[in-house]
Amino acid sequence: MRMDRIQLAALAVAGSLFAAVPAVASDNSNQQLGSAVVTVVSGSENPGGIPQDALHLKVDGKDSTITGWSPLRGPQSTVEMVVLIDGGARQSIGVQLSDVAKFIQGLPPNAKVAVAYMENGRAVFGGPLSTDRAAAVRELHLPLGGGAGVSASPYFCLSDLAKHWPSNDASARREVVAITDGVDYYNMRYDPEDPYVQAAIQDSVRAHLIVYGIYWRSSGFVDRTNFGAFSGQSLFAEVTQATGGNSYWEGNGDPVSFEPYLSDIDHRLANQYELSFMTPVGGKPQMASLKLKVAAQVKVDAPEQVYVHPVAQ
Repeated sequence: MRMDRIQLAALAVAGSLFAAVPAVASDNSNQQLGSAVVTVVSGSENPGGIPQDALHLKVDGKDSTITGWSPLRGPQSTVEMVVLIDGGARQSIGVQLSDVAKFIQGLPPNAKVAVAYMENGRAVFGGPLSTDRAAAVRELHLPLGGGAGVSASPYFCLSDLAKHWPSNDASARREVVAITDGVDYYNMRYDPEDPYVQAAIQDSVRAHLIVYGIYWRSSGFVDRTNFGAFSGQSLFAEVTQATGGNSYWEGNGDPVSFEPYLSDIDHRLANQYELSFMTPVGGKPQMASLKLKVAAQVKVDAPEQVYVHPVAQ
């Protein structure tokens, strides 16, 4: 009888262990997956690149597991670039188009490029994404001008671009150079929670866009004011920071040249990494905050927000 009781106890313990296995598996199945493009901005990098063990990642404040970290270099790392110009920009922007043309012509061979204009809340393309640099340069022209009605809202236009990105290549980096002053005539007060700005951020993050903003004043009456310049660029900076890009503006005047800004973007394109991760945040597809720390003498720009989704069953 004593041996029978011991055997029964052993069986009970074994049963409890087997019962615990599905619970662990369930915990793993509740993990969310995500990815982001991270840019090394400055610092002395090791010849072999930044090691994965130098990274520490938090998503929505929770420690997360990095599952992949690789440099985006070489012909296999494709880039899709859209130069998006505000249709309401002052026509003096014509003096900057030669800098934009040089930027397009100097893009890496693995990059496809197209030019689009912000018009009536949409991103209107002159041609498809292509490696034909000459064709893309021919798409450059003076904007229509005529005030806020032309572009309606740079945030509407960016959302439209994100929702209708002209390619289905999921492996390509999607980069956007937006030339605008960021003023939104649908919500002219400065509001960090502007619903149109937040919608543009969510749409851009879901579409995996990396957005850069270059300041150029538009022709509307609010655009002429210091308040308009400050509020517009402050709002657009929310977009660029959320997506891992950068904003370029100095004070409230138009820049003398776009060349330094475009040169910096070139540098960034050559120094980007693909980060993939697993996180315990949530249980359904959702937006989440991202914070990446690097234990190395480098500065990186990572998106402040990412889109995560459940592990496929």
